Amino acid sequence: MATGRVELGNARVLRPGTLRWLRAIGWMVVLAVLAVLTFNVAADTVLRVAAWTSGGHFTTRAAAPEGARLAGVIVASIAMLAVYALAVRLGEGRPAGELALAPLVREALGGLAVGALIMAAIVGALAAGGMVTIESVPVTHIAASLKETIQSAVIEETLIRLVIFRLLWRAFGVWPALGLAALLFGALHLGNPDATLFSAICLIAGEGIGAGLYMLTGRPWLSIGMHAGWNFTQGWIFGSAVSGVGAFAGGPLVTRPAAGVAPFLSGGGFGPESSLFSLIISLAASVAILWLAWSRGAFRARAAPCPPAA
Repeated sequence: MATGRVELGNARVLRPGTLRWLRAIGWMVVLAVLAVLTFNVAADTVLRVAAWTSGGHFTTRAAAPEGARLAGVIVASIAMLAVYALAVRLGEGRPAGELALAPLVREALGGLAVGALIMAAIVGALAAGGMVTIESVPVTHIAASLKETIQSAVIEETLIRLVIFRLLWRAFGVWPALGLAALLFGALHLGNPDATLFSAICLIAGEGIGAGLYMLTGRPWLSIGMHAGWNFTQGWIFGSAVSGVGAFAGGPLVTRPAAGVAPFLSGGGFGPESSLFSLIISLAASVAILWLAWSRGAFRARAAPCPPAA
């Protein structure tokens, strides 16, 4: 059986000893704040520079051109991961092997395929069951959807996998970390438009997909790709709301709840991921991927830093 692949950190702020669990929680908060702050500052800086070079003035992100916002999100994502790597080097006394670049493209593409296939299965089941209607429409734009896709995938997976799940694992063990990270992910979406307790349960049920993909490699690229494929397929390709947000739309299709169908069956205004079919399919995928991670020994943490993939 293969050794565990997730490096939890075992030195400096995470060194063994008194109250390591509390130090891990404190470090988790520091990394989360640092990641979000870096992303926002970097994104706004790009938009301000873009406005200045075009002779205009930066007011709000929403008022900036779509291309500039997409560029801002790409730069901000890179900056956030770079600052994370530096923080891990300084705070944990180790290189951030989880950000090895060699397997990035291969794993991100694999994750994209996983997310797209799962979402296609969910929407396909909804359509076959008469829960939603799907219409073809002219494509209007894609840059805004790419921006939303990259932003949600990179920010959420960095925070949930590399920061929250990893450090909760260090503090309390793998099973509490899996449960707490999933609950937090669901709870964070309760403030979204059209969110319900059922929509949160559906998101929690699917959290094992991203967690298992991260555990299989010890890197976030698979889970980032999966998250991006899930959102892009749901929002741009099928033209439905994504967690209650309509900013992903603009692609070749529009998917709407069928008239008279209860929201828990169609997904309602929250999107297909808040449907009974989504609950069943995403839970099954979570169990399958977590089982695969378990069978490959990924539920055991590494004792040494992750080496780059061959």
